[in-house]
Amino acid sequence: MTDGETHNVTNDSNDDADTANGRTGNQRVCRDTGREQGLIGAYDIWLCRQSFREMARDIGFRKYD
Repeated sequence: MTDGETHNVTNDSNDDADTANGRTGNQRVCRDTGREQGLIGAYDIWLCRQSFREMARDIGFRKYD
């Protein structure tokens, strides 16, 4: 590198605003309880499995034998 040239260093990792704030990993939480584990995200439900079992019939799911 000679004088007068600048070298831009880019960081190819997935750094975004959340990692700058100290939050990493799972960013989705249950809409009902706020839990991060056991999430059901299919069809953008985003409920933990316990909340889903309680609300499934109200949402329109039916249990088949």
